[in-house]
Amino acid sequence: MSRLHTTAAALLATAAAFALAGPAAAQEAEQAQTPTTTAPVLPAPQPKPAPKPKPGAAKISVEGGLSTSKLRYVARGGVVEISGTVRPFVPGQVANLVVRRAGKAVGHKRVKIKRARGGAGRIEFAYKARKKGLYRAIVRHRGSERQQAFESNSVRFKAIVEAANVGERGTKVLLLQRGLEQLGYAVGVTGYYDDGTARAVVAFRKVNDMERIGYASTAVFSQVLQGKGAFKPRYPDAGYHVEYDWSRQTLAFVRDGKAFRVYHSSSGKPSTPTVFGTFTFYRKEPGTNSLGMVHSNYFIRGYAIHGYKDVPTYPASAGCLRVPVPNALQIDQMIEIGMKIMVYQ
Repeated sequence: MSRLHTTAAALLATAAAFALAGPAAAQEAEQAQTPTTTAPVLPAPQPKPAPKPKPGAAKISVEGGLSTSKLRYVARGGVVEISGTVRPFVPGQVANLVVRRAGKAVGHKRVKIKRARGGAGRIEFAYKARKKGLYRAIVRHRGSERQQAFESNSVRFKAIVEAANVGERGTKVLLLQRGLEQLGYAVGVTGYYDDGTARAVVAFRKVNDMERIGYASTAVFSQVLQGKGAFKPRYPDAGYHVEYDWSRQTLAFVRDGKAFRVYHSSSGKPSTPTVFGTFTFYRKEPGTNSLGMVHSNYFIRGYAIHGYKDVPTYPASAGCLRVPVPNALQIDQMIEIGMKIMVYQ
């Protein structure tokens, strides 16, 4: 056989082999000729950074007791209210009150900061000043993941134990007069303990069933500084009117349900008693009459409210309601014809 015939036979044999191998062999051959590629590796996702805590600021003030232009005063054992705002409001935060006296921490309280209007927070504390002395208070927030640390301004108040009498002057007298005035007693605010202050103290003592003298004891100061001891009208819904409490021998002018002028007074003695009931003022007699009655305001027959030189702490008149002469003009100016007066025991 010739070489040409041998080569042709070999080619035919190879073709037959490929045909018998089928598609799988062809694919393997194609893959062998195609270069392989590697899939890219993606980086792992990074966690989002935590939000930064918000800054904060607080401002506080103190209420309770009485104040001068420089300092707030409270009776020993009295309670002050310390409150303020925090900006901005962040939910779940807590404020800490720290109170110091004589440089030493004497009080700690924690409260939750409450939501208020305008994106602010509200904080409120009540603190009882158990010992006399000067106190300082501050509010702090220690800081958290949501809000930075901050502290408020500091506030001061002083717990006092005082007493006063006629002839004295100074801050304690000024506080006494302001307190009596706020409670509705007729008194001048001068800082000097005069006879008018003593009369207001007598009226306060009468209303509160205390000894009927003009001395402001520590018990009087304590009640006044706490805003206690006001005259309570029996007829708060009667509009603008006058009430006379015979049992306490006090005269009170009432408006909007509250007594705003309360006076020491003296009613009729047992032999000539004062009448009880509701009456209407029908006549005014200015000046001093022949009986020594000053600025008289009549409410039934010859019964009147009038100034007189002698006004004891017990019933002593001929039936009228006596008031001290220095108070008579002011009382006369507040009484109107047709106005009601309720006299009761």
